[in-house]
Amino acid sequence: MKQQALISKLVFGLILILVFALPNFTGFAQDQTEERELLEQELRELEKLIAEYEADITKTEQEKKTLQNQIYILRNKIAKLNLQIKESNIMIEDLGLQIVDTKTSINKTSLRIEDSKQKLAEILRTIYEEDQKSLIEILLSEKELSGFFNNLIALEILNLKNKELLENIKNLKFYLQDQKESLDEEKDDLERMVKIQTLQRQESQAIKKNQEYFLKLTEAEYQKYLQEKQETEKKAAEIRAKIFELIGVPEAPTFGEAYELAKYVESITGVRPAFLLAVLTQESNIGKNVGQCYLKNPSTGEGTVAYNGKKISRVMKPTRDVQPFLSITKELGRDPYNTLVSCPMSYGWGGAMGPAQFIPSTWVLYRDRVKKITGKPADPWVIKDAFLASALYLTDCGAAKQTYNSEWRAAMIYFSGSTNSRYSFYGNSVMKLAADIQRDINVIEK
Repeated sequence: MKQQALISKLVFGLILILVFALPNFTGFAQDQTEERELLEQELRELEKLIAEYEADITKTEQEKKTLQNQIYILRNKIAKLNLQIKESNIMIEDLGLQIVDTKTSINKTSLRIEDSKQKLAEILRTIYEEDQKSLIEILLSEKELSGFFNNLIALEILNLKNKELLENIKNLKFYLQDQKESLDEEKDDLERMVKIQTLQRQESQAIKKNQEYFLKLTEAEYQKYLQEKQETEKKAAEIRAKIFELIGVPEAPTFGEAYELAKYVESITGVRPAFLLAVLTQESNIGKNVGQCYLKNPSTGEGTVAYNGKKISRVMKPTRDVQPFLSITKELGRDPYNTLVSCPMSYGWGGAMGPAQFIPSTWVLYRDRVKKITGKPADPWVIKDAFLASALYLTDCGAAKQTYNSEWRAAMIYFSGSTNSRYSFYGNSVMKLAADIQRDINVIEK
């Protein structure tokens, strides 16, 4: 009867283990729930204020072009951008809390898996010891036949519960994998929001410079400025000779050279030149502030800053980009550890290549298509190849339709792989740049 009592205790203990080992898929503690709710409420209020500023700016731009109106518009644009930067800060903070929550949940799940493994091992050892006894030994050890059958039933229950526990451990592992994937996505979102904020700060600084200039003018001087601006816009040669800044290019092309290349790419892909140039300008605006780095450790993704040799982590994501990067550089005969890629920003990974800022894992999806067009290995650091790959990517995103909505959507997908509204600043900024570039193109084409 002692053996029966022992097995009964084991069954009871196993049931307890199963109860505590089951993953709580809906209720991991969210310590920052209230804080996140407050942040989301603040975001809604900011979105309302930003919309009000946008409506006021649009209305004033339709009124008479006076110096007072221009200064008023610039002041409101700066105020709107300050709100957008604040909005980005809140989104970054919210994403930071999500990441903390997910990391905590990952740690808890990992501990549950390890705890379940240890308890399962203990029970398996006990079952193994019982299995070493023959049926005759168990039968003779019991005074009554009912005790023998009770023991057999208890052992069968243990075996059944073991299978259930193994299944639960497997489910926990699947849940853990989902959590890790969520963590990667949250970190990517965080990286994108930092890039958005970079663009917002750049635009704010540019508008402030304009405001400082206009504040020094009289109304008569401003009207003269408008007249001279119109005359300058007619000078196609000046526009064509402007330098078109691109990151990762030793010698930047002129605007005219970039436009001719964009026209060539349009003939192949159908992507509008002004839109393509706007996307590349936007990517360069992001890239200017991240410096240039070399990958040094393919296992960890660590590297160095090119201009000072300082060691830096997260230069390239090992699980996603290192192997494609080694393949790309090998095909081109480049030294992978002395080839410039982008440095990481505050969050996320670096590793973007050339003027179009392709990460290696994305570039490999387009290099064969570029090679088919040019007849030689595609090089992300060569302007022509970068233009082609970007346009092919944008074509896949629907940009060849050449409507505002299709181009806006394509820009958003190019940036984030989605049309998530939290990144709308990127798409709006690209379309504004495209309109400015189109005006220059119209002057050249006249």
